[in-house]
Amino acid sequence: MPRTPTVSTTSIRRTSCPYPGCLKTFKPGNTSGLTRHVKAIHHKIQQPPSNPTPASPPPASNDSDDQEMRHDFTPPSPQDEGPERQPTPEPELPRHHKTFHPHLTGTPCDENGHDLPNGTPPPPPPPPINAQNPWAPFADQVAFRMANLLFKQMEASKADIDEIMECWSLSLMGTDRTGPFSDHNHLFNSIDAIPFGSAPWKCFQTADDPTLPPTAPSWMKERYQIWYRDPDVVIANMLSNPDFAGEFDTRPYVHLGADGKRRWSEFMSGNYSWNHATKIYQDDPTTKGAMYVPIIVGSDKTTVSVMTGNVEYHPLYAMIGNIHGGARRAHRNGVIPIGFLAIPKANRQYDGDVAYRNFKRQLYHESIASILRPLKPAMEVPVVRRCPDGHFRRVIYDLAAYIADYPEQVLLAGVVSGWCPKCTALSSDLDGLNARPRSQEYTEKLSDEFGGEGTRLWDNWGIDESVEPFTTEFPRADIHEMMASDLLHQLIKGTFKDHLVDWVGEYLELTEGSTRAKEIMDDIDCRIAASPQCPGLRRFPQGRRYKQWTGDDSKALMKVFLPAIAEYVEDDVVKCIAAFIDFCYLARKSDITEDTLVDMQAALTCFHTYRQVFIRAGVRENFNLPRQHAMKHYFDNIVAFESRHITAVKKPWRRSNRYNALSQMLLINQRLDKLHALYADLVFRNLLPPSHAPRPEPFDGGDEDEGPVDDNRVLAEVVHAVTRKPLAMYSRDLYELAVDVDQPTLPELTCRFLYEQLHAGDVIPDNIDDCPHIDSNVYVHHSAIAYFYAPSDISGIHGMKREHIRSTPSWYGYPRRDCALVVEDADKPGFHGMSVVRILLFFSFTQSGVEYPCALVHWFNRYGARPDPKTGMWMVKPDNRGRDSREPYLSVVHLDSLFRGVQLLPVFGPDPLPKDFHYSDTLDAFDAFYVNKYVDYHAYEMIF
Repeated sequence: MPRTPTVSTTSIRRTSCPYPGCLKTFKPGNTSGLTRHVKAIHHKIQQPPSNPTPASPPPASNDSDDQEMRHDFTPPSPQDEGPERQPTPEPELPRHHKTFHPHLTGTPCDENGHDLPNGTPPPPPPPPINAQNPWAPFADQVAFRMANLLFKQMEASKADIDEIMECWSLSLMGTDRTGPFSDHNHLFNSIDAIPFGSAPWKCFQTADDPTLPPTAPSWMKERYQIWYRDPDVVIANMLSNPDFAGEFDTRPYVHLGADGKRRWSEFMSGNYSWNHATKIYQDDPTTKGAMYVPIIVGSDKTTVSVMTGNVEYHPLYAMIGNIHGGARRAHRNGVIPIGFLAIPKANRQYDGDVAYRNFKRQLYHESIASILRPLKPAMEVPVVRRCPDGHFRRVIYDLAAYIADYPEQVLLAGVVSGWCPKCTALSSDLDGLNARPRSQEYTEKLSDEFGGEGTRLWDNWGIDESVEPFTTEFPRADIHEMMASDLLHQLIKGTFKDHLVDWVGEYLELTEGSTRAKEIMDDIDCRIAASPQCPGLRRFPQGRRYKQWTGDDSKALMKVFLPAIAEYVEDDVVKCIAAFIDFCYLARKSDITEDTLVDMQAALTCFHTYRQVFIRAGVRENFNLPRQHAMKHYFDNIVAFESRHITAVKKPWRRSNRYNALSQMLLINQRLDKLHALYADLVFRNLLPPSHAPRPEPFDGGDEDEGPVDDNRVLAEVVHAVTRKPLAMYSRDLYELAVDVDQPTLPELTCRFLYEQLHAGDVIPDNIDDCPHIDSNVYVHHSAIAYFYAPSDISGIHGMKREHIRSTPSWYGYPRRDCALVVEDADKPGFHGMSVVRILLFFSFTQSGVEYPCALVHWFNRYGARPDPKTGMWMVKPDNRGRDSREPYLSVVHLDSLFRGVQLLPVFGPDPLPKDFHYSDTLDAFDAFYVNKYVDYHAYEMIF
């Protein structure tokens, strides 16, 4: 017989409107209702607070910290008693303020560059190519949407396209109609005929050197091909793309928040844009009124053949800083490949050859300079370009940033490996206090003074005098100043995966011995594999034992690593890694404030303090590691980049036939750009709805559970999935359903829930007969969809993200009952006002014409008054009461009470897991759990 659960008879506090003087209240957690009220009455969206605290040395212990705090405990408050508060005058709320650049103002002009009077509307868009058919070169809307679906969204093969078109034609036999395309060639030719977004690929190759002797090595005599497309055309297409209207800055600015503190949310809000715009005007006052266009370049040599690992490409990308970061991260053609650099190959005998090394570096810099050279005229004299809002403006280009991993930064900056490309810190003391910023001027002065004196520049200043950076021929460009950080490669893959994870293994070998360390590492792998399923989080069935790690693998491991090692290493190891992860998550925020910088510095200080444990254990002798040193330079350098890399190189490689793949990849990229440009034009003409969300990575197992969404902005909202489960699976009678799902108290709990809904604030009667009876049909759902505002994650056009919260008896053959957050007190910050529940059943019923979407939940109690001092994560325990504390505390809650899904990770304890332990049993097998704030960036900003 199943245990009888304890019945909930407590009421959750109603949420009040946060605006002073407003008496409107809402059902607990009804954040969507709160949002609609605020937007309608107060005309301002009130965002939830976000003050994540990085890991830090714990304060003095307090006995109360270790007490279990029940979710339904509410301390007495004077506001809960006495007469209702009287309305008070609404004070004037502080406002955000932006100060715009006074000279490079992005003033609209006509096609000839003459400034327009203020308030002049933009000129009408160019007429469609075919006035009778705006879908041209496609026959109609069906043809265009089918091409977009097959080529861009489904990435269908040629054979699949032919099969689909043949089936379509067969379905129309006997009629005078035909399918949209005869075969894949017809579809491809139609895409190629799109006149929008055209930036054709071109090729140049190195010239022969007639002075080379016959005995010169083959790598000297080979003619290298460099594929590129005109960056001026690419940037003009970006500037004219109406898809970016409303997410585009026309002038640099300084942003002060409502608290009077500086904020950095977009590239144009930084000091670099302001200072360079000022310099442009000072050098040439005729640029007044022009629009500053900062050009961001990035490159990363990548391996695309996962099976053989020997197929490499070196793509070069371009983007402009005017486009908001959310649009760039959402794969909306804000980051475009503009070149593929040559990769010279030579026999092993040349691996350490100085001449070969210098040749590769010279080819690299000259190739980049040649690709970017068409931009140079507009770096000195403004040119007229159409912008996303339809206006023309005089624009002036500026090389602003270069994003690359550390090995490529060494190549770009002309520094010696092991030295910092951003500052003059000695390679033997990278974290020393006397370093100052590097600059091209500094390098030139040292070269003039000490150049040609053997290895003096190399040894004393880390300068490779054989390298002349490509930036030397472009105005205002300084490669050291431009060098931006690469969060994925430098920190997540470099520092976390290649340093910290490996160091934990070495630490265990030194402290436990080789044999015991292997046993522990095997159990750590089992613990990682035991992580419960969670929307968007890839699992590790074999723990860390991957042969080839991707960036997404490293990010996913970082989210579940701490609980797996917490009982096997000393506290300082856990605190070190927690502080590092905090730094990464703070650096990735969509809106960085002065307070964020303070938190980042605190996290960095903690990381530096606690990493000393690896020196004490003998794992390290020092920390002169450029990737870790780079954390000091992150405060002004973070720009998102990697997500486009999958689209631009790896996906087209998978779609090619691997023979002469580069030419196929270039054509695929060009066709994707054309389809995107035509789609944006059709949206601009109101012929299609906007759709900006990126297509999820098909090789990510969690993509069906979460992703961006283009809905209007709300703080949070949870709704049942549309599909109702059939009568054959569940009875629609409440009492029979209780038997079906083995929850005998479901009818009583539901009746008490309905009484609370009908009599908000009243005490629920003890006698169930005094509660309303439910005799309508009850429908079961196996999932609900949470929508929430998460601009730091990959999100839609309004910063919205969705995730599925599942409660189903079979998910890929195993039961799945997800957990969620319930907002109990919106006045309390972060997790202090939340509780965790496990969803045992999603269901809905109608009473007196009102539908009630509900969930049967098992509550968890918060353990301790603050997060765990080791991991920085809150801890919870299942709320079990009654005899021997074995009766689960259940209740029925309205879906409006749910905020979003949440992942719980076990507090594993000292004992190893059974080798056959399955992750589907995790939430039932442990007595305590960590609330995983690292599952995504939104969770990190909410669960503090």
